[in-house]
Amino acid sequence: MVLRKSTLMSQARYEAYSAWLFAAPALILLSLFLIGPFFMSLGLAFTDLRLISPLPTEFIGFRNFVRLFSDTVFFKSIGNNFKFVLIVVPVQTTLALLLAIMVDKTRRFSNVFRMIYFMPVVVPMIVVSVIWYFMYNPSIGLINKGLSFISFGVLGKSLWLEGEKTALPAIMILSTWQGVGFQMVIYLAGLQDIPQSLYEAATVDGSSPWHTFWYITLPQLRNTTIFIVISTTILAFQLFTQVKVMTNGGPNDATSTTVLYIYNQGFKNLKVGYASAVSVVFILIVLVISLVQRKYLKSNREVG
Repeated sequence: MVLRKSTLMSQARYEAYSAWLFAAPALILLSLFLIGPFFMSLGLAFTDLRLISPLPTEFIGFRNFVRLFSDTVFFKSIGNNFKFVLIVVPVQTTLALLLAIMVDKTRRFSNVFRMIYFMPVVVPMIVVSVIWYFMYNPSIGLINKGLSFISFGVLGKSLWLEGEKTALPAIMILSTWQGVGFQMVIYLAGLQDIPQSLYEAATVDGSSPWHTFWYITLPQLRNTTIFIVISTTILAFQLFTQVKVMTNGGPNDATSTTVLYIYNQGFKNLKVGYASAVSVVFILIVLVISLVQRKYLKSNREVG
């Protein structure tokens, strides 16, 4: 009995060591590129460090944070992030689900449709942004030309990227188009994991397509939807490339985002200390949102 207990303890210790060994590369990279830089930013946030300056760096306490909370551009940038998340995440998730159902029901050429919808995902965002920048061109852009053609000249005169009310929605359309294929593929995998016996039982019971979708398909895709919503939210808060390429935050900061603002403060205005303070506050905001989201999803899972 004692020998068996000792053997079990040795096996458990071996499994624990093995787990830490396999996790070590990920933990090292996480510490080097996420945890370490965060604490470096936290330290620099209390200084007046500039990227290029002959003056020595000084400790200035909470001065950067005081300035931050009176910075209207920062609040406009974080507001644009929230607008982007609140619109793009539900729209992109819904479109991805509809496309996945359509492709799943299509027996012929389903692989072709998957390739077509997923193709924008593998194209680098900077390339997509440049293409859409020319498509949005007010005089020669394909979008205005198409709108003018189908409306017989009534539409097609919009200044998509130059207008304060249309610039951010234009970027939302681009981002939704570019990313919906990724969520569609995830939903397709989830649809194919649903047991066919559930649909057969629903057919026998005389369930309508809408009731089958609402009471069988959606509940079975619960975990898939949670993953898609969380991953899309994280990507939405990282919005940078398409804004930098297409509008550079304009016009009048109508498309400015927090990541772009941090970039401009740190590398354009050379204010590394202030950019670090913005980064710390932004990370804390995203962390709080993630914790609230996690708690909400956990409570819903327990109720379900």
